[in-house]
Amino acid sequence: MSASAYAQEGHCSEIIDDFIDQAMPVSGAPGLAYAVIDNGVVCAGARGEVLSGSGQLVTPETPFQLGSISKSFTALAVVQLMEAGSIELDTAISEYLDVFQGQAGGTVTIRQLLSHTSGYSTLQGNLFQAQQNDENRGLSDNVRELAHTVPAHAADSQWQYSNANYLILGALIEEISGRGFTNYIETEILEPAGMDDSFVSDGGTYDFMAIGHLPWFGTKRSLEGRSFARGGAPAGGIIASANDVARYLALMMNGEDDIISADNKAMMLQPASPISPFYGFGWSIDVEGYAAFHTGVSPGVETIAALSLSEQRGVVVLINAGSGIGFGENQELLTGIATLGLGQLYESGGNRLQQKALFALLVILPFIFLGGMIGAWILRRGLRAKSGLTGMFSLWFPLLATLAMAWCFIFLIPQLFGVSLATLNLYAPDLVITLIAGSATGVMWSVFRLLVFYRGSVRGNSVLAG
Repeated sequence: MSASAYAQEGHCSEIIDDFIDQAMPVSGAPGLAYAVIDNGVVCAGARGEVLSGSGQLVTPETPFQLGSISKSFTALAVVQLMEAGSIELDTAISEYLDVFQGQAGGTVTIRQLLSHTSGYSTLQGNLFQAQQNDENRGLSDNVRELAHTVPAHAADSQWQYSNANYLILGALIEEISGRGFTNYIETEILEPAGMDDSFVSDGGTYDFMAIGHLPWFGTKRSLEGRSFARGGAPAGGIIASANDVARYLALMMNGEDDIISADNKAMMLQPASPISPFYGFGWSIDVEGYAAFHTGVSPGVETIAALSLSEQRGVVVLINAGSGIGFGENQELLTGIATLGLGQLYESGGNRLQQKALFALLVILPFIFLGGMIGAWILRRGLRAKSGLTGMFSLWFPLLATLAMAWCFIFLIPQLFGVSLATLNLYAPDLVITLIAGSATGVMWSVFRLLVFYRGSVRGNSVLAG
């Protein structure tokens, strides 16, 4: 990239600074960094600490885990291999990866993987995240398991976002290039782009990078010392600073033939197919606004990168905290800075009272059920006096209802997020605790009522028989 394509200046707008002053305390995020690029000129800023209470300040050069913004780098690597004539986008993956030969997913094409039209579901792509504590689990382990997984839907039948697609593409890059994913990305993309503070995650956390913080009942709890499996890097494992991502955005907007051709940059930033009208290759597409963007969510870190192609503006926001439910949410902070950075007006999403009320209810629900158990014991005479069909219904229906509630809490609600309960625990441990506690105490309450009734009935019958 030519020197004229990227120039650095210091301070961004006071509007962004004022917005951060207002929104950051509400989110509870320990730190953030951002950068705005406007026709090749970059300004950047940062607030807070890399680790809560550490005193080490975040700067625009502080590396953050990018999460799913990493998919655009993986897609870029695939396009490089296509330009080199090593692969064709409409060829089945089984032609390149032997592990897919004879498998249900073997007919999926590279284009379908890039655009999330392969048929793999969100849930299928997230199952491996629950194994993040297995430091020895690599990309090949994940892809081998995916090869033996039947896609949830037929290819090209619908669009559904799935990390599975980009894990498979990571394995493709390794197979075709004959190099590890880390080596390829760092050598062929990060270094040529001048991203000197960036690298591919090896699963560890380091003093010089921002440490993630998980939501914890209205506060944030750090992930200091935690390590993660390396096998998810193609879907979300690139670590980069705000300034470096700005360099990357400048590269994607410069209209030049460099890291890939200008035509193929434009192709990546356009809808991939009629089945994928809002997603290109590694980028979500706003067709009406002639813009592209991608968000990222890793345990304890949330990010966004966006491009306005018509205005030649780009923005990246990196936050070292995960969002809670209602309390400590980052959405306002992320979208507000991104929107203002693109030169647009931002309207607040409100106070999120419904979400706050829902989470508060989940927190107090176990105590309500425990109180119900105490009440059932105190009022046991009335409970034991129940009889007839109506009485039996009032005794047994709560058990059925709380079992159904437990199923919703443990299985249905996580799947609404596209994850298992174990994976949800990586992002929102406080929510998982409330779901488990509510499920357990609800069933305990309904069973306790039945025990009080039937034990009392047995004793009463024994007295009458005597």
